Amino acid sequence: MPEDARNGPHGADDLPAVVIDSYNLELRGKEGFLGDRASKRAFAEILEDWRERFRQYEDDPLGDKPSEEIGKKKLEDVLLNGDPDGAGLVHGAIEDFAQELAAVTRRFLRAKGWQDTQRIVVGGGFRQGRIGELVIGRTNGLLKGSGHEVKLTPIRHHPDHAGIIGSVQLVAPWTLSGYQAIIGVDIGGSNIRAGVVELNLKSAPDFAKAKVVETQLWRHADESPKRDQAVARLVAMLEDLIGRAGKAKLRLAPFIGVGCPGVIDPDGSIDRGGQNLPGGNWESGRFNLPAEIARAIPQVGGHQTVVVMHNDAVVQGLSQVPFMQDVERWGVLTIGTGLGNARFSNRKSSKDS
Repeated sequence: MPEDARNGPHGADDLPAVVIDSYNLELRGKEGFLGDRASKRAFAEILEDWRERFRQYEDDPLGDKPSEEIGKKKLEDVLLNGDPDGAGLVHGAIEDFAQELAAVTRRFLRAKGWQDTQRIVVGGGFRQGRIGELVIGRTNGLLKGSGHEVKLTPIRHHPDHAGIIGSVQLVAPWTLSGYQAIIGVDIGGSNIRAGVVELNLKSAPDFAKAKVVETQLWRHADESPKRDQAVARLVAMLEDLIGRAGKAKLRLAPFIGVGCPGVIDPDGSIDRGGQNLPGGNWESGRFNLPAEIARAIPQVGGHQTVVVMHNDAVVQGLSQVPFMQDVERWGVLTIGTGLGNARFSNRKSSKDS
């Protein structure tokens, strides 16, 4: 993250519940970005390497399907119910990937803005399921074995929902008083998800019981749309969700929170890091996604729409705020198309003063 403070409406480092010490940190090694060593693609490459070793001597226990096309459910079935060779192969890939994730995490812990981190939550699509949980558990053990006190733990919410729920932390809680729900958007390198988040503030004023009650998913990677087509599709998703909230008689706040890859400038433009987004230059100075959304949906419930955008890993991490109050400094790593990252420091509440 650039050294200058980001206190604009978008990409702010100063939020109601936390201060963002670092995000979208791009660590480099001899072979490029270190985060590339701990992505879904990296796991597929490690798995393929193990399969290639088997093929030199005997049949591949996973068959002929390319590694990047083998789903997590299939791997989990092999791990739990497959023959010893197949289970051992998957275990080998888990171990190697955990070693890579541990090495990358150690580098983060030495970086400015990440020092003295007490806990790291792991999210992203890879986290969901037993394979991801085993990687997290093994990585945690490797870090402990090398003398690091930091604790790695799976993110609390389902990763598909965490990147939407976290939007509630982008604005001051009092601005949502009297409303029952907001809309959150999670833009990724393969998918765009949007959902209606029921706030449940009466039960938990800290958003601990916020939950996604309506969702829309579009896998843009299957269609290769242009940027403007992607924006139009997103707007249609949002309009549908607004309609659903109305039918459910949820009082929707005129607020849309957006998580998007990259470094987000205070005016809502993307400084860098948007290279995996659907066709077109998302980093152009003539393009501003929050402004495009607000222009297409000028009002929600008769009130002017407010759109706030931040980095997608930041927003996913923010979903964890209510459950991280027993530590001061914590971070998030999201394993997906790349390795998203953010580090937070909790603000002291009035009862702590």
